[in-house]
Amino acid sequence: MYNKSVAVIGTGFIGPVHVEALRRLGIDVKGVLGSSESKSIDAANAMGLRKGYASIKELLEDEEIGAIHVTSPNKYHFEQVKLCLEAGKHVMCEKPLTMNSEESGQLVKIASESGLITGVNYNIRYYPLNIESRERSKAMSSVHEISGGYVQDWLLNKEDYNWRVLSDVSGPLRAIGDIGTHWLDLVCFITGKTIDSVCADLYTIHPVRKRPVGEVKTFSTTAPKELEDVKIDTEDGGNVLIRFNDGSRGNLRVSQVAAGRKNRISYEICGNNETLYWDGESPNTLWVGKRGQMNREMIKNPEIQSNRTNYFTDYPGGHAEGFPDSHKQCFRSFYDAVMGNKIQIPHPSFKDGHQEMLLCDAILKSSTNSKWVKVEK
Repeated sequence: MYNKSVAVIGTGFIGPVHVEALRRLGIDVKGVLGSSESKSIDAANAMGLRKGYASIKELLEDEEIGAIHVTSPNKYHFEQVKLCLEAGKHVMCEKPLTMNSEESGQLVKIASESGLITGVNYNIRYYPLNIESRERSKAMSSVHEISGGYVQDWLLNKEDYNWRVLSDVSGPLRAIGDIGTHWLDLVCFITGKTIDSVCADLYTIHPVRKRPVGEVKTFSTTAPKELEDVKIDTEDGGNVLIRFNDGSRGNLRVSQVAAGRKNRISYEICGNNETLYWDGESPNTLWVGKRGQMNREMIKNPEIQSNRTNYFTDYPGGHAEGFPDSHKQCFRSFYDAVMGNKIQIPHPSFKDGHQEMLLCDAILKSSTNSKWVKVEK
């Protein structure tokens, strides 16, 4: 059990998810920092925390805090993470790690020199059947094709608005940066491949959106009363062709304007002797395809899973594990590293977060110039 307390920066959609997951691990969450002292206090009261911090200075000076989870908007990640590391705190940061690869590269260096444990919340790795896919892919002598996507509809209409649509808050890539990097991280985690080059075609269907006067939370369905026009300079979706380091091929479709798709991430991994298909809207089922044999559906079940998968599985077969559980298991891996426990599967690191930013650089450059672009190493 981690013997210090933890604090969370950010009070929007994902901050409370971190708080809940940490509590389920038995980790003490002392307090929260919002964009103002009043928001900090309101959030602390709502979540039953002991402290709503008035400032990041007050938080960093709290000697009871050993680790901090950064869940604020992207533009604040670099400075907040840097301050946390300089104050001697372990850091788990939301994705994307920073606004650009220059910032993420700096954080990798600072983290390495600090000796502290750092991580990025690529939680989708930790659905049990994705870990099982990783174990199964190791048994394949080759994987020649990977396809899939991540699609949502929460920004389908021009009246749909969130801070993520603005490049000066979220970064130059929105759909790719916010959800596309989840898919890219996931398939590389499962297969052990790295991406050599990309050819991307990104698009924006709403160059002008209606922005509410006031703040709007992620996935909010409350209709605002007053609207104003705002120009949009981030993508609503796109398609990316991929060449992996071993010569295999892939393709990714990303969209935040796909009507009816609430939060669907999926992949199909085609190997020499079988194909693995997983859909995040049915996360407890893994389809296994064969030639010359019956295809099968594997239901999440500790009785037939690998030992590594079972380390990140808490419920018996037939008992679903989903979005909240994936965060809990990601943080379990992170705090294993913090406490020096045996590492079952390495958690997503700042190096992984930096690699995703380099991928974003290449994807943006490719779409802008309509050509294949190699990914910087």
